[in-house]
Amino acid sequence: MAEVRLVDVSVRDGNQCLWSATGLRTPQILQAAPLLERVGFHALDYISSTFMGIAARVHHEDPWERIRLTRAAAPTTHLQFIGTGFRFISWEESSPELMQLVYDRLVMAGITRFIVLDPMHDVEAMRRSAAMVKRAGAPEVMGALTFTLSPVHDDAFYAGIARVIAKDANFDRAYVKDPTGLLDPERARTLLPTVKAALAGKPLELHSHCTIGLSPVTYAKAPELGVDVLHVAPGPLSNGSSLPDAQRVVANLRELGHVVDVDDRALGLVADYFFALAAAEGLPVGVPQDYDAAYLRHQVAGGTLTTTRRGLREVGLEDRFDEVIEEVPRVRAELGYPIMVTPFPQMVCTQALYNVLGAERYEHVPDEVVRYVLARFGRPTSPVDPEVKEKILSRPRARELEAEPPPPTVAELRRRFPGVGDEELILRATMPGNQVDAMRAAGPARRHYNPHLRPVLGLLDELSRRPALSELAVERPGMRLRLYRRADDDPEEAAHAV
Repeated sequence: MAEVRLVDVSVRDGNQCLWSATGLRTPQILQAAPLLERVGFHALDYISSTFMGIAARVHHEDPWERIRLTRAAAPTTHLQFIGTGFRFISWEESSPELMQLVYDRLVMAGITRFIVLDPMHDVEAMRRSAAMVKRAGAPEVMGALTFTLSPVHDDAFYAGIARVIAKDANFDRAYVKDPTGLLDPERARTLLPTVKAALAGKPLELHSHCTIGLSPVTYAKAPELGVDVLHVAPGPLSNGSSLPDAQRVVANLRELGHVVDVDDRALGLVADYFFALAAAEGLPVGVPQDYDAAYLRHQVAGGTLTTTRRGLREVGLEDRFDEVIEEVPRVRAELGYPIMVTPFPQMVCTQALYNVLGAERYEHVPDEVVRYVLARFGRPTSPVDPEVKEKILSRPRARELEAEPPPPTVAELRRRFPGVGDEELILRATMPGNQVDAMRAAGPARRHYNPHLRPVLGLLDELSRRPALSELAVERPGMRLRLYRRADDDPEEAAHAV
C-alpha cells in the first residue's frame, strides 16, 4: 500500500475546463486560499500565462498582485505555474531573454513550482526551459509527459523522455499529463511502471481528465503502479471535462488501503465554498461523463467540438459537422500527430473545416497551421506528411511567415516601453496596450468575497438603478431594515448609498 499526495487544480484547470477560465477572480481565489492551505495539498495548480492574460483582459485585475496576495494567504503550499517555455500570454514566440525575465518575476512574486511542458515533446527545449526556471530560483520543477493515442506515442516513447528527465538535475519530478482523458487502466498498467522505472527514483504524478469517464478508475489503480501524487478537483470543479472529485478519490484510495494525509474537514469546506460560489454566480457544476468510444478516434475535447459546431451553424452549414469530425483524424495524422491540447485541437479542426468546405484539401491553410509546419511551436513529434508539407510551404503566405523577424529582446522592449517596471513590461510586450491600460486604471482588486451575500448585493444594485424608488423596508421577527434615498441625493451618489 502507498502513501499518496494530492495536487488541487480548482483555481486553474478546473476553472478552465468548467468555467471557461473566467469564473474565478482575485477576491474569490483569496477567499478559498486559506482553506486550500489547510487541506494539506502538495501544490495548487494555480496559474498559467493564459490565466494571467485573462485576469488583466477580462477582470482588469493585476495578475502579479493576485500571485502575491495568494502567496500571503497560503504561505506554505506550492503555487504552480504551467508553461511551454517558448511563449507568454500571446501565442507568438517570446525571446529567451523575455522568458528568463518572466521566470525571475514569477519566483519573486511567489510561484514555487513550475511545470515545463513542450507541446511537441522536444526534450532539449524542455531542458533549456528547466534550466531557466532553476536559474530563477524555483524550488521545484516538473517535466510533463503529455499522453495521447497515436502510432508514435507508445510506452517506449514516454520512457525515453523520462530517462532524460531522470538524468537532468534541473528536473525534480515528472508527471503524466492526460489532458484529454484517454488513459484507461489497461494502458496505465504498462505505461506508468515503465515511466516510473525510467525516472530512477524521481517522483511520478498523474493528471488525467474525466472527459469520457476513465480517470477515476485509473486513479484507483495508479498508486500500485508507481504514482506518488494525483491531481484532483473539489466539488463543482470536478468531473465533466475537469479532473476527478477530490473527496471521492480520497475515499476510494483509503478503501483500497492507501494512506492519504489530508484534512477531511477542510477539504469539505473547500467543496462547500465552491458549490456556494457556483450557485451565487450561476456557474455550472461538473457531472460525470458517459463513455464515448468515438472520442478515442478524433480526440477533440467538448469545448472545441462545441465551437466548431457553432461556427458551422452561424454560416448555415451545421449539416457538414460530421464530415469535419471525420476529417480530423486524417489531418492530425498528416500533421505528425500533434497532441490534441490547446492550441492544436483548434488548428486541426480549423484545417479539417477548410478541407471539407474547400474545392480541394489544403486549398486554404490558416496562418497558425503554416507556423506549425514551420516548427514555430516546436519540432513535430512525427514528420509532417511530405506532400502536405509541400502544399503548405509552397504558398506565398508561408514565405511571408518564414521571413517574420525574431521576437524582440528585453532591451528592445525596454526601448519600446520606457519607464515601466518589469511586471508591466512583460504584460505590455505580450498584450494589447489598451488592455493593460484598463487593468491599471481599475486599481487594486477587491480582497474579500462572500457568495452568500450575492443575492443581497444584487438586490441593492437593482434598487440603485430605480430612481423612482425612494424607500425600502425589510421586516422579519426581531429585525427591521429601512433603506431610503434622500430627496436631494444625486442619482449616481444615491446608487452608491443604496
